[in-house]
Amino acid sequence: MEPTRILAIRHGETAWNVDTRIQGHLDIPLNATGREQASRLARALLGHAPIDAICSSDLSRALQTARIVADATGAPLSVNAGLRERCFGDLQGHTFAEFSAAAPQQAERWRRRDPDWVPPGGGESLLSFRERVTQTVQALAAQNAGKTLALFTHGGVLDVLYRAATGLGLQDARTWQIGNTAVNRLLWTPDSGLTLVGWADTTHLEDESLDESTA
Repeated sequence: MEPTRILAIRHGETAWNVDTRIQGHLDIPLNATGREQASRLARALLGHAPIDAICSSDLSRALQTARIVADATGAPLSVNAGLRERCFGDLQGHTFAEFSAAAPQQAERWRRRDPDWVPPGGGESLLSFRERVTQTVQALAAQNAGKTLALFTHGGVLDVLYRAATGLGLQDARTWQIGNTAVNRLLWTPDSGLTLVGWADTTHLEDESLDESTA
């Protein structure tokens, strides 16, 4: 089976990103900056190898980003709820500082990346979140063998994919960036799983040739 080339991309900026509010499964749309980031990304991807298929989280911040790219490239777009961000239950809508002040012991378990800790109010543990993400991405990669697949998703999902591709554990400290609309490149094969090709490419956000007035 030929490898699947994966572009794993975080959604554009939202107002809650700016406010550092926990979004989780809450459906927060892109702000004006996020829409511009997505447009610049779309123009950049037009200059690279064609995308065969696009699959997005069903949350609007990811789906809006994906639709902008799909409209520009003509690649078919599908939606998969398995690409959603981790669910944080009752913590959604709050900042970490607010949560830490209200429940310091639970906040410490989150800070230490306790893989068994479940956010109150129906949240997902890191272990169950990792299982959901890896099963979803492996299935999508297998369905698109030999193709270039763009996945539009969320920061937590990308964190899981980076760890899976590099062999890092859930509790290892994060030393890599997960920026809005950053392009992260992976390969997938059934024998090797995910391998890392490139990470956190944000050159489209600074490239003056991609300004809308010159595109």
